[in-house]
Order: sequence, then C-alpha cells, then structure tokens
Amino acid sequence: MNWNPSDRDSVSATNDAVACEFGNGLALLNLKSNIYYSLNSVGAYIWELIQEPRPIADIRSAVLTRYDVDPERCKADVDGLLKGLAEAGLARLHHEELV
Repeated sequence: MNWNPSDRDSVSATNDAVACEFGNGLALLNLKSNIYYSLNSVGAYIWELIQEPRPIADIRSAVLTRYDVDPERCKADVDGLLKGLAEAGLARLHHEELV
C-alpha cells in the first residue's frame, strides 16, 4: 500500500470492524478477515477520533493535547497506527480534494 498522505488528508474508520473495551484499550475484530487487533489507550483514543473523517493533522494535534509526547514521536506513532489500520482494512484515507 502506498501511504503518503498530506496533513490535510483525512482518515476514517471503516464499517468492517467491531470494537469493545479491553483493559485500558480496545479489541477490534475485522469482520472480513476475522482477525483480532488490540489497541492501547492511545490507539483507542485515535480509533474514537476517526469514527468520522478527520484530518491527519487534527488527529496528531488531539493526541499532543491529551498526552505528554514529543511532537516528532507523536507524528511517527500516529502515522504508523493510521497506516497499519488502513493496511488492515480498518481505516480509509480520504485525499483532500482541491477546489
């Protein structure tokens, strides 16, 4: 998968997963592949954020506001999670449309 989004591109969760609380995070079941995934509390927060299409820059900003994390580390971790969710078919990238 070619993952090279801009900060203004949006990400949203697909309807191909069910989620339930699991400890401090979430367990996700991909309904198409029957594969389970687990997210820690930060991942669960991001999952909550992408229930509606949200710009990647806004997701990073929300994580930086909520958690004490270095901005570069935040960017790398958020981008990595979003890419992984997209590769698993659990999230969709929406490219910004130029008007």
